Amino acid sequence: MNDLMEKVVALCKRRGFIYPGSEIYGGLAGTWDYGPLGVELKRNIKQEWWKEMVQLREDIVGVDAAIMMNPKAWVASGHVEAFTDPLVECKICHLRFRADKPDEISEHEDFHKDEKVEWTDPQKFNLLVKAYLGVIEGKESEIYLRGEITNGVHVNFKNVLDSTRVKIPFGIAQIGKAFRNEITPGNFTFRSREFEQMEVQFYIRPDKQEGEKWFEYWKKNRMDWYVSLGMRKENLRFRDHADTERAHYAKAATDIEYNSPWGWQEFMGIHHRGDWDLSRHQQYSGQNLSYKDPQTGEEFIPWDIETSAGVDRSLLFFLIDGYTEENGRIFLKLHPKLAPYKAAIFPLLANKPDLVKLAHKIYGDLKMNFMVIFDDRGNIGGRYASQDEAGTPFCITIDFQSLEDNSVTVRDRDTTKQDRVKIVDLKAYLDGKIK
Repeated sequence: MNDLMEKVVALCKRRGFIYPGSEIYGGLAGTWDYGPLGVELKRNIKQEWWKEMVQLREDIVGVDAAIMMNPKAWVASGHVEAFTDPLVECKICHLRFRADKPDEISEHEDFHKDEKVEWTDPQKFNLLVKAYLGVIEGKESEIYLRGEITNGVHVNFKNVLDSTRVKIPFGIAQIGKAFRNEITPGNFTFRSREFEQMEVQFYIRPDKQEGEKWFEYWKKNRMDWYVSLGMRKENLRFRDHADTERAHYAKAATDIEYNSPWGWQEFMGIHHRGDWDLSRHQQYSGQNLSYKDPQTGEEFIPWDIETSAGVDRSLLFFLIDGYTEENGRIFLKLHPKLAPYKAAIFPLLANKPDLVKLAHKIYGDLKMNFMVIFDDRGNIGGRYASQDEAGTPFCITIDFQSLEDNSVTVRDRDTTKQDRVKIVDLKAYLDGKIK
């Protein structure tokens, strides 16, 4: 772990973004708990994603499918078969391959060109996490915690069609937890055994030109979204999947990668899945999952363009991208929309009742519209430093002048510039800055 990563990990623990899972019991590898600041940042990322993908669009609706599914769904999707063979793992990129497929292993080694590939020992390994349902010991039904959230959308395709007015092309969005029995969790929260995903399955007519059009559309749309929330464009890139990587059913697949402290790493993907998922679920369930065009009467199995982002990986890269050291000062340059707290309210002195009373009133008024925090610990310099590390974009100080003219000092996190703002104008001021 390099110097930057060590600093980010330390800040996350120090300021309450992320803690090791079950820490007082020695931890559990690959699990992480989000603290008071982390849970707010995570909620903001998901909220902005949902607003962009569902609230502001007429062609996408949302679902929230169960984590536990009938095991047949995982047979249909290919997960049970694909994840139970003897596997070896490439120690460079952590991709796994069947140990009984030497041609595929050789092709992958060629993919790394001049790098010497080392492999883990083969072992029978299932990425799906097993669980058990039932009340009688020894007679439980074996199921799986979902290894990805995609299946929950496809199995509800017909329900969504029957209960809404959606028409092709349309999408179904979902945010939810997934679980994988990872061999080698690592790089902080990047490779975890429990994680959260944000996905849209976007269904289109089974037409080559339509597929190419929407695949390119979603590539640009997703890249633009991350940049709009402050992630530096120079730290992002597309990487098309090589033929040896791409799933056999995929017509195209591209990752958005971030230039992390341990190299370029994928945190979201755009996948042209064709009709694989709906066709397989139709076959295994015996249910008709075709779409009937309301104008022409034509029936067909739609193609699916998937956009799949890791919530935890996105959060981690927002933190890394925002970590800034400047003129002896450490601050998180988070977009105001994502910042856990939009503003911190300070009385200049904690032992002056009039200042504290007015500060509490301002705090009470602002918290009706913004996530804000009241802070009267120590001196102003220490409070600024604490809020800088928390990524709080604005600090509002109530001083003796405030008692005379009902104005306050608002300090900007990134520039440290201070504005004098009337108390009655604070909401409008923050509204104008948080956009």
